[in-house]
Parts: sequence; structure tokens; C-alpha cells
Amino acid sequence: MNYRITHRTTYAYSSRVAVSHHAARLRPRDTDTQRCIEFGLSFDPEPDLLTEHTDSFGNQVACFSIQKLHARFEVVSRSLVTLAPVLQPDPAQTPPWEQVAALFRDPVPVDLLDPCQFVFRSPLLVHEMPLRDFALPSFKPGRPVLAAVADLCSRIHREFVFDPKATTISTPLAEVLEKKRGVCQDFAHLAIASLRAMGLPARYISGYLRTHPPAGKPRLVGVDASHAWAACFVPGFGWVDFDPTNDCFTSLDHITVAIGRDFSDVSPVRGIITGGGKHSVEVGVDVEPVGGA
Repeated sequence: MNYRITHRTTYAYSSRVAVSHHAARLRPRDTDTQRCIEFGLSFDPEPDLLTEHTDSFGNQVACFSIQKLHARFEVVSRSLVTLAPVLQPDPAQTPPWEQVAALFRDPVPVDLLDPCQFVFRSPLLVHEMPLRDFALPSFKPGRPVLAAVADLCSRIHREFVFDPKATTISTPLAEVLEKKRGVCQDFAHLAIASLRAMGLPARYISGYLRTHPPAGKPRLVGVDASHAWAACFVPGFGWVDFDPTNDCFTSLDHITVAIGRDFSDVSPVRGIITGGGKHSVEVGVDVEPVGGA
């Protein structure tokens, strides 16, 4: 499956900005089942400085500075990505969740040190008893770990309402848990924090989700979305991605861009500015199947 992706982020300021510094994580990752064949960034205005590096999670980061007066700024990424089917393990054939959690208590085997970093609290996610209490019904004694994850995923989808107006980027997870409303970022955070509360490694994934038009309707340009989901580490299988917003394991509709402990590690575009007053931001994403698939 091939996709051509356009991601446009536009900032408008009420007064002119003198200097701005930004970091963007917009290049789709290369994985066992995904390859980024083409990638490019364009800017308006053009940055005065531009550098690139790879962060500690393997994400490509573009850092750029604009050192001239501007009242508007736009960055556009264009990618061509190819995906192969993901071979998902049978949840019933995965090891018991208690056995997996035990591997990540001291002493941790050397070959598990990388996933071990995703067991601990992170900038936006802390261990709280309500999260363990929320997770426990899915984690029956001896239950295979991916069967428990699938049940947790279904419960989040069933018990929480997708509501773009209910939360912001800064809404605490405790409030999401109380109101039972939020967006994909909130549901990914909830799943990750719940798994970590059970002693299991879980990480955050940002990317794109291809949307399907209603039957008989044409595909609309620009209505696809940035998306967020989660992954759990399963010994013998590796990382297994799942999407609590849509109650599924990931498929050919999910395109991975960045991986981290939580959203703070993978924000698509973030920065600091001098001046600018109030500002607004608009984001548009188009995920176009190549060949009309």
C-alpha cells in the first residue's frame, strides 16, 4: 500500500514575530513494515537556519529558525510512504501478563533495557492508583498479555466518548478519566498509563490515519487527520501497536511518524517565539492512496 501525504501547519500572529525557533517531527519512520520513499519540507517564510538530527527515540527532527519579522508562518511536509501488512500475533498465544511484567523488575535482562525505559513515568504520565484500578478488570490472573491489551482497548473505546471540545493538549489524564471524554491523544495516554500501572512497557505513537469516505461518496482532500495510538512490548514478538480510539490493532491505514514516551516527545511542530501577541494555528492533513486504492 502506497500513500502520498501532505501535512500543512500554519501559524497566524496578531502582531509580528521578531525571532522564532521550531522543531518538527514530520518525517514518517522506517520500520519493518513501512518505508518512507520520499520526504521534503517547505517553509513560508524560508528559515534562516535549518539543521536535522535523530533524537534518542529514532525520530528525525528538523530544527529551524526564522530571524526576520513575520506575522504568519507555514511549514508543509510532503511524503511518499509504502506499507506492508503487519503480522499480528494471536493474542491468546502471548505469555501471561504477570510473566511479562516480571521481566521488567530488577534485575532487567540486558536485551530488554530498551523497552524497559517505557515502563516508567514520563513527563505527561505518572503512575496513579486510579489508573491501576481502571486497568485491573482487563488483567485477570494468567490472562495472555495481548488478550488483556485488546480488552483494555475495547473498554476505552466503549466507555469513553470522542469529543474534540472536551480536552486540550494540557488536560491532565486524571480529568480525562473522570469526564470519560477526549480525543485520540487522550485515549492513547490512558492506555499507556494503564499498562505502565500494571508494570508493562507501553509507548506513544504519532502518525496519520487514512479515512474512508462513505459508500458511494468521493474521497475528500484535506480531511484526513494526525492520529495517535499506543504499543505494548511482548517478549518474542516485539512492539505490537493498537488503536484504542478505533478499538483495533493497527493496519494498513496507520502510518507511523514518531515514537516516544508520551505526546511531549513527539509533537509534530513546536517552538518558541519573540513577540507575536495572540496566535492561531491551523493543521491540514491529506493522506492520498497512490493508485486510487
